[in-house]
Amino acid sequence: MNDPVLIVPGIGNSGPAHWQSLWQAAHPDWQRLAVDDWNEVVCEDWIATIERQLTAIGKEAVIVAHSLGCLAVVHWAARSKLTIRGALLVAVPDPASAAFPREAASGFSPVPLQPLPFPTTVVASSNDPYGSIEYARDCARGWRSELVEVGAKGHLNAASNLGNWPEGFELLQGMTPANPISIQPGRMTGSMQS
Repeated sequence: MNDPVLIVPGIGNSGPAHWQSLWQAAHPDWQRLAVDDWNEVVCEDWIATIERQLTAIGKEAVIVAHSLGCLAVVHWAARSKLTIRGALLVAVPDPASAAFPREAASGFSPVPLQPLPFPTTVVASSNDPYGSIEYARDCARGWRSELVEVGAKGHLNAASNLGNWPEGFELLQGMTPANPISIQPGRMTGSMQS
């Protein structure tokens, strides 16, 4: 993967055992969203930071977002005129769910559901406590994203014991024009749906 990458974690900033952090450790040239407070989250602040960092990175950027970071990316995309290569959106949370952190509620709802102006892949678990598989399907349909369902793997975070999550990295590598997204049968747990 030679494209520049911006990692957009969720609330709390994806700890050292999270696959986002492991990927970044293996690729020190990748950037990470730089916000002042990872626990007191304001959507407008994250949108402004995404815009600023992507302006510096350029249009070849690929975003790797997890959880609340996915919602920030979608809100950013609804307002920005920048173009990027694509985004991997993992474990999209539902702001209407009882588990959605109240400290993260500022500005994230309602979630824009119009088609995104760049290729995206939504990766969803069937037992994610922060967003149902039905919600992930609705988002993928509205955004015109590819949807990869990976079975019962929780919130697809460090607690899911994914390690460096090679299946997810394979999806990321497929997000270039020379390597369109495709999944071979049996290589991912679950199914891929459009």
